[in-house]
Amino acid sequence: MINRIILVGRLTRDPELRRTTSGLSVATFTIASDMRGRQADGQKTTLFITCTCWNTTADNVAKFTHKGSLVAVDGRLSQRTFDRRDGGKQTVNEIVCDSVQFLEPRSQDENAPVNGEDNATFTPDPEPNDSPIDVVDDDLPF
Repeated sequence: MINRIILVGRLTRDPELRRTTSGLSVATFTIASDMRGRQADGQKTTLFITCTCWNTTADNVAKFTHKGSLVAVDGRLSQRTFDRRDGGKQTVNEIVCDSVQFLEPRSQDENAPVNGEDNATFTPDPEPNDSPIDVVDDDLPF
C-alpha cells in the first residue's frame, strides 16, 4: 500500500510546539491549500489540513515559521480517534510530516542565522530559465 502526501500551503496560525513526557518535540500546525479550478460561483476552494511533525523537524518548524509562512509538507495521512469530554467519539485526519520545506526567505527583521549564515538575509539562487512553461493537460500522459 502507498500512503504518501505532498502539499504546499500557508500556515493559518503559528505552530504549536509541545514536549512529550519523554522529552520528544512535537509541533502541530494547519496549512491552507487551494484546490485547482473554481466553484460554479467563481470562488476558490481551500482545504485546511492539520499537520504534525516530530523531533528536529518540529523544533525547526516552530523556530522558523509563523502564520502565513509558505511551506511544503511531505508525509503520510494518519487517522486517530479519541473520546471527547461529552462522551462522544472524535475522529481526526492529519498529515504526519516526514519533512517540511520552508519555501520563502525569512523576513528582514529576524536576526537568527539560517543554515549557519551570520546574516539574517537570504538571497535565493537565480533560476536558470525564468520563462513560464506552457503545458496543456491533453499533453500529459496520465
